[in-house]
Amino acid sequence: MTVPTVEFHFDFGSPNAYLSHLVIPAIEAHTGVRFRYVPVLLGGVFKATGNRSPGESLAGIRNKPEFQALETRRFLARHGITRYRFNPFFPVNTLMLMRIAAGCEIDGTLAPFVEAAFHHMWEDPKKMDDPAIAKAALDASGFDGERLLARAQEPDAKARLLANTEASVARGTFGSPTFFVGDEMFFGKDQLRDVEEEIARQAA
Repeated sequence: MTVPTVEFHFDFGSPNAYLSHLVIPAIEAHTGVRFRYVPVLLGGVFKATGNRSPGESLAGIRNKPEFQALETRRFLARHGITRYRFNPFFPVNTLMLMRIAAGCEIDGTLAPFVEAAFHHMWEDPKKMDDPAIAKAALDASGFDGERLLARAQEPDAKARLLANTEASVARGTFGSPTFFVGDEMFFGKDQLRDVEEEIARQAA
């Protein structure tokens, strides 16, 4: 049996990345494959690809935003998700958070930080681009908030986030969440079932 490499390229500013994060453990349990979390900067992805956020691209379009809201409600119901709360400060500038994530990736501490950051973005939502608010939130989650904010300013964290983002775009990424199963790319939470099927196909 071949175990494929599976990657989740994400930015905390994407509610669909958060919702995908909640579903990933079930896929890991079904397949025995662990997803590798890769922090990327969505703003950098958009700049490199000419893409825009749905808030911008759907502005003024009749019916499509309403359908996307319906699709989200269906996704929440299908997966029994009850703790999602839309962040009232959306869009939140995630540069600081994503640099911290890149630093945590280097340090081997990414998983607990991901849980905390998604919690404070989409479960108990806060204005996480405000350093004082972010520090207090991270302190409350058991981290040294001041140290993590300082980590975001360190050259290796900045360089890792830039490298992750550029490499992700080079592979085809144009938004978040993006998944890679080997070299096969999938975009959006609605393709998680396809991701799971591709894992099974490559493992066969």
